[in-house]
Amino acid sequence: MLNSLQNPFSLLGRVLMALLFVPFGFSKIAGFAGTVGYIASKGIPLPEVCAAIAIVVELGLGLLLLVGWQTRWAALGMALFTLVITFIFHNYWGVPPEQVMMQQQNFFKNIAIAGGLLTVAAWGPGAWSIDGQRKG
Repeated sequence: MLNSLQNPFSLLGRVLMALLFVPFGFSKIAGFAGTVGYIASKGIPLPEVCAAIAIVVELGLGLLLLVGWQTRWAALGMALFTLVITFIFHNYWGVPPEQVMMQQQNFFKNIAIAGGLLTVAAWGPGAWSIDGQRKG
């Protein structure tokens, strides 16, 4: 029975993951100055470049993931991006005690998201995708 749900589940999984990234990509465009300021507040060099990279990954790769085109590469890029930013923005070991639990939850949530993206990179998007249609 689960085999018959593989393609709908693959599509649903891609949609749910894209829902995390794509809206944030748009919000980074709309609030570019605020995004740059937040990145700069973490001591990251070239915050404008980093903000642009975040937009490309969240919006660009997020849309590729959503429609299932170049999906494995998009998911791999998103996973690597997520892992990198997780250690920078959710370093629960270096925050005041009242922030530890929230940052720890966000840290491990992001690790799980990266794991899901790596699964998509490993297994592909399923038949209900542009990649799947081009393959068949």
